[in-house]
Amino acid sequence: MNQSVVITGLGAISGTGYTVEDFWNSVCAGDSAISELRGDDAVEIAGVKITRASQVPDYDPGAHFSDDELSLLDRYSQYAVLAARQAIADAGLQADSDELHHAAAIIGSGCGGKHTDEETYAQLYKQQRKRAHPLTIPKGMPSAAASMVSFHLGVRGPVFTISSACSSSAHAIAQAAMMIQTGMVDIAIAGGTDAPFTYGLLKAWEAVRVVSNDTCRPFSKDRSGMVLGEGAGVIVLESESHARRRGADMYARLLGYGMSADAGHVTRPDVSGISRVIATALQNAGVNPEQVDYVNAHGTATQANDVAETRALYEVFGSDVKRMPVSSTKAVHGHALGATSALELIATTLAMRDGAVPPTANFNEVDEQCDIDCVPGEAREQKIDIALSSSFAFGGLNAVLALQSCPRLTTL
Repeated sequence: MNQSVVITGLGAISGTGYTVEDFWNSVCAGDSAISELRGDDAVEIAGVKITRASQVPDYDPGAHFSDDELSLLDRYSQYAVLAARQAIADAGLQADSDELHHAAAIIGSGCGGKHTDEETYAQLYKQQRKRAHPLTIPKGMPSAAASMVSFHLGVRGPVFTISSACSSSAHAIAQAAMMIQTGMVDIAIAGGTDAPFTYGLLKAWEAVRVVSNDTCRPFSKDRSGMVLGEGAGVIVLESESHARRRGADMYARLLGYGMSADAGHVTRPDVSGISRVIATALQNAGVNPEQVDYVNAHGTATQANDVAETRALYEVFGSDVKRMPVSSTKAVHGHALGATSALELIATTLAMRDGAVPPTANFNEVDEQCDIDCVPGEAREQKIDIALSSSFAFGGLNAVLALQSCPRLTTL
C-alpha cells in the first residue's frame, strides 16, 4: 500500500516542436518559442488584440491521423495522443499490450475541446445551419482527450479527466501516483493537454488583461504578463518494483505531492495558499526545505503571481531561497494552461537527468520584490537530487510535485 512511484517515459508536443528532445533543447538553451500569433483554417484571429503566442509549429493534423480518426479528434485530443505515443515508446511499452490493458490514463485539461465548440457555434450562428455534427459531443467533451488516449493506446484500466485550470496535469499526475501507491495499477499514463487558440477563447483571455503583447519575462522587473501556449505533456508512471522487474529505465522518483485550495480570490494568487501547498508537498515527500536543490516555478510573468510566489518561497525556505535556483520555463513554451504543469515536470525531470538547471529566458532586470536566483539568461550546471515543480491555478487551485533523482539503467 506504499509503492514507490517512478517516471519511466516522457512525451511532449509544444511550441518548441514535436518531441521531448525539441522541448528540452529549447528549454535548456532558453530559446523562446514565443512569436507572432498565427491564424489558420481552424484559428480565426481577425479582431483579436492578443498578438503573441507559443504555437505548435506548422501543425498539420493530416500528417498524424487519418480522416476517419480526425472525425473524433479535437485538436487538444490530437496533442494528447501524440504526446502519449511518445511517452509509452520512451518507456519501452507498446500500444494495446497486456500491460497497457491494465494501466490507467489520467489526462488533465483546462479548456477541453474548444476547437469543436468554436466550429459548432460558427456553423449554427454564423452559417445558420439547423443541425450540429452528430459527433460533436464525443469529440468536444472535456473527457475526450482521455478517451482518445485510451482508444489509440489500448488503455483499459481507469481512464478519466481532471480539470483544475493550469494545475490540471499536476493534479492528474498526483492522482495517478496515488493509484499506483495503493496498488490499484502498476502503470499510469498521466499529463495534460490544451489547444486554446480559438477566436472565442482568445477574446476571453484578452478580457482578463493578464496577457502580454510583448513576450513572457518571469520575475523580470519589466515583465508585462503571460503568453498563451498550446500542446501536451504526458509521462508514464510506474511502481518502482514493476519498472525494475521489466528492466525499465527510470528518470526520477515522484517522491511526493501537495494540493490545496485558496478558497479566496478567483484570479489573485494567495501567498498563504502557495506556501501551504509547498510545505504540504515537502511533508508528503518526507523532505526538509534545506534538501531541495531546485524549484521549477509557476512563474507566469504577471505582476501579481511572481511577487506572491517569491513571498511564499521565503515563507517556506527562509534565507535558504538565496542558495536555491528557482526558474520558470514558461518564457520558452508559453503558458499552455492544462498542459503546462506536465511540460514543466518534464523539464524538471530532464534537469535532474542532465544536471542542468534551465534558465529563465527573456530576463532583463532584477525586481527587488522577486529577490530569488531565477537563473537568468543561460542554463547552469548543477547536480539536482531533490526538485519541486509548482502550479498555481485560477480558482485558487494549487499543486506541487516533488521529484528525487534515481540512477538510470542506461543513458540516452
